[in-house]
Amino acid sequence: MIYTLTLNPSIDYVVQLQSLTLGQVNRAHTTHKFAGGKGINVSRILARIDTPSTALGYLGGFTGDFVENKLKQENIDTKFIHVQEDTRINVKLKAQQETEINGQGPTISIEEQLQLKQQLTQLKENDLVVIAGSLPANLTSDFYEQLIQIIRQQKAQFVIDTTGKALETAISYQPFLIKPNHHELAELFNTTFSSIEDIYPYGQKLVEQGVQNVLVSMADKGALLFTKDGIYRSNVLKYPLKNSVGAGDSMIAGFIGYWQQTNNVLEAFKMGVACGSATAFSDDLATSSFIKECFDQVIITKCE
Repeated sequence: MIYTLTLNPSIDYVVQLQSLTLGQVNRAHTTHKFAGGKGINVSRILARIDTPSTALGYLGGFTGDFVENKLKQENIDTKFIHVQEDTRINVKLKAQQETEINGQGPTISIEEQLQLKQQLTQLKENDLVVIAGSLPANLTSDFYEQLIQIIRQQKAQFVIDTTGKALETAISYQPFLIKPNHHELAELFNTTFSSIEDIYPYGQKLVEQGVQNVLVSMADKGALLFTKDGIYRSNVLKYPLKNSVGAGDSMIAGFIGYWQQTNNVLEAFKMGVACGSATAFSDDLATSSFIKECFDQVIITKCE
């Protein structure tokens, strides 16, 4: 079973205006409300490629009810821990420029932290946990590491989508997959890249350190996959870019979902690229039909 873990979910409230004038009353011409959070995005895309998952994490209040109901409408299983304070609302204003105002999220009590840890002790050997997104403000910076230790004790696998020190620490626990973009990879090694070939030694180094699969997204230059068997690159699909939010989460979902279906890492890479691209070319997360259309256009080649 695939479990997605979102510790700080949100309602993403998208407001579209012709223009935004500060200090005045502005009227929206369209609004949308989505269940938000990186792990939640992964579960939503997994459902669209016919791969079941269970969404874990913390939800609270009427906003938490909204998120859970939205997931149930998409036939996604949920086992959230319900907390005292409300799940946050993130406001995304789309006018002349795009502006985001992200809420802080609820305080998670010690008891609620222990409840999640107890949940993870029920994992089985073939389970995979996707850890993604920000931490609620009151949790310590090593909270992800505490969860990873429990996951590994159960002999389950994990995927982590984070940056900086938390990613660096997670690497030592041999994740099944990490997905930095090329800027985040450069930051991890305190370097810069002037060409795609410059990336190769650093992706390979992560594999040598124990990461089983390293996906590096490179925006309009496609993506790279590093495994113990080699380096692979995808082509770039040609559609108008509409949405960068959720594209990375979609790539992770496509990879792990198709790997679970086929046990073929290159086919998984192909589906990851298809899902990430389809979301980038959509107003919301990609639809099943568009993912299939993109999948048929993805070409994977071996580097070197």
